[in-house]
Amino acid sequence: MGKPGKAKNATGPPRGRGRGRGGSSTRGAGRGRGRGGRSGPIRSMENGVAPESLIVDGQDAESSSQASSSSGTSDDDQVAEEKEEEEEDDEEEEPVKIGVPVAMWDFDHCDPKRCSGKKLARHGLITNMRVGQRFRGVVLTPKGTKPIAPCDDEIVQMSGLAVVECSWARLDEVPFGKIKGPYERLLPFLIATNPVNYGKPWKLNCVEALAAGFYITGHEKWAEALLSKFSWGHAFWKMNGDFIKRYRTCVTHEEVSAMAETLQLEMQQDRDQRKAEKSE
Repeated sequence: MGKPGKAKNATGPPRGRGRGRGGSSTRGAGRGRGRGGRSGPIRSMENGVAPESLIVDGQDAESSSQASSSSGTSDDDQVAEEKEEEEEDDEEEEPVKIGVPVAMWDFDHCDPKRCSGKKLARHGLITNMRVGQRFRGVVLTPKGTKPIAPCDDEIVQMSGLAVVECSWARLDEVPFGKIKGPYERLLPFLIATNPVNYGKPWKLNCVEALAAGFYITGHEKWAEALLSKFSWGHAFWKMNGDFIKRYRTCVTHEEVSAMAETLQLEMQQDRDQRKAEKSE
């Protein structure tokens, strides 16, 4: 496989609605403490990466109803609001172009009203893959053996990025053996900011996963293009920006795994310290 052109898509996000903030793609950023806001419980990792770091959309009926009741907004109201936002986007924003293939295997597990992958498809930003169809770029899947890392940049530039679109509650139904690619990757520790799983480690939805992959490999503009289609998209960088900056100081998959463990340890130490201060 030949090397891609040297020019990297690292320009800042387009002006407009100001929905997502991307950091610099320069590696070697300052090693500030990676706090991610509300972090939820920390999960232990094997070989530096949680095996359940699958990128999925959707939820079971119980979590869906809880999300709707807690927000005080019905599904119909939410869909109406999102449709209105999409119409505004079409009027105010220039057409988004991503210079590499972006794809998903969609198993129709999730509520179409909440599915970020389907929304990206409506905007023409993602392609549906058939089961058994091979993707030549990086595939974010729980069958990966190492996390996506800055060193995957050349693969992403040449062949793109893909995810699996399915429900967390129905992973056993997914034929992962038929979802293949030469570059299968996990995601390192990150925190969801989507309305269904806000604040939960690992439970990123489709658009968050793709954005994370593009951010870590240095393509902020593409990440922002995807997140800009969601009213909550700006929250992903707010929550995970420090983590992503730390991952971008790495080069190899092993370094990203080690950094993920370090970030979780730091967060646990912070919680323990706050708990001790409250008990005094």
